[in-house]
Amino acid sequence: MLEHVVHVLLVEDNPGDARLVAELLKDFDGRRVSLTHVETVSSALAHLATNPDRVDAVLLDLSLPDEHGLDTVRRILAADHPASVVVMTGDGDEAIGDAAVEVGAQDYLIKNEVTAAALRKALRFAMKRQDKHARLERQSLTDQLTGLHNRRGFMVQGDQQLKNARRNGQPIVLLFIDLDDFKHVNDTYGHAEGDRALQKTAAVLKKCLRESDLKGRLGGDEFVGLAVNASEAGEIALRARLELALRDIRHELPYTLNFSIGLCRCDPMRDLTITMEDLLRRADALMYEEKRKKKDPVGRV
Repeated sequence: MLEHVVHVLLVEDNPGDARLVAELLKDFDGRRVSLTHVETVSSALAHLATNPDRVDAVLLDLSLPDEHGLDTVRRILAADHPASVVVMTGDGDEAIGDAAVEVGAQDYLIKNEVTAAALRKALRFAMKRQDKHARLERQSLTDQLTGLHNRRGFMVQGDQQLKNARRNGQPIVLLFIDLDDFKHVNDTYGHAEGDRALQKTAAVLKKCLRESDLKGRLGGDEFVGLAVNASEAGEIALRARLELALRDIRHELPYTLNFSIGLCRCDPMRDLTITMEDLLRRADALMYEEKRKKKDPVGRV
């Protein structure tokens, strides 16, 4: 059985205080502590950026060479990481400690009053509170029926993926799937059967997209996926996989389930102002064009 390690990032510019924390954290409820020490907020942010899931807690001094007071807390909290934050204040700074908790820190400690037991307790409860908050946040971003991202979750994660793609010079593909005549399924076979059709569609999306790609249900019978760094050949293959997989589930259902698909490709390095909402509108328009052609394949003058 692997030993569980508690990863703590200490942001402290006073060598004496740093040595004291290291001594107090030699034992953490029988678990080993991996302590990383940096002296500035900038160094802390760099560490969190390269190790976002490898930090359980941040111990943060509020008086550092490149930041001071509550701005120190705000900068750490604004970074993309799941770690809990416990601030350390000087003697008589209970008010700023309370204010740090108000802006999002999980707890604070007075340096001159810190003991091993107090430090372990603060970190223990801070991590538990952060874990609970993270679970609630995940639930608020998840579609309960399908397990995919809901609209809010897809947009939050999609915005981040778009930023990453722009920074790394990677193309992205957004796909929009809409079930044709889904109202007929609900009206004829009942909502339980309609829910099963939605779950089948979600399973297809999970199967055809990579694990790293985003998958979401915007609501009703509308599904979306976001693939980063997909080549044009990969885009064609993706559409073929989707259409094949969607056809394959039809034999499992007592009705014919049809889909319309819109695929929108974008190079975010060339289109610096494009947003996720823009991409959704483009893919949605392409999907509805496909739907229109099914109803009127010849076209009207």
